[in-house]
Amino acid sequence: MVLRCDHIAGGAFAAFGDLPVGTLSFPGAGMMPKLMAVLLIAFGLLLVVRARESAPLASLSWSDLPHAVRVVLITAFAIAVYQTLGFLIAMALMLLALTFGAERRHALAAAGFSIGVVALTYFLFAVALKTPLERGLLGF
Repeated sequence: MVLRCDHIAGGAFAAFGDLPVGTLSFPGAGMMPKLMAVLLIAFGLLLVVRARESAPLASLSWSDLPHAVRVVLITAFAIAVYQTLGFLIAMALMLLALTFGAERRHALAAAGFSIGVVALTYFLFAVALKTPLERGLLGF
């Protein structure tokens, strides 16, 4: 059997798709993440089943691996500090690091983008939808 790209991608989605968020007996805010997790696993398994249609893994170019590693490390750091720093700071820092550090955009443009997206997201969820967001140790 030839190991193909979709074997790896589908297996990863199926393995990491089940997030421990919400239950079916308490379908509050956790219902959508649970539904997304089930769909992620199902589509991951579908990728594995239909993997023979994708390119062999040995034929992939790994030239973009450093970029992918930067994105994964920045995201992992944001996840690790999310509760400590809170939504506003953690997400602004993550977006700034992704746009400036990983994507190599201009610093002022990256900062403006980061602050704008976080402010719009905060307004939509915290103000308009009245959804509580993580406040962090600093209280905001």
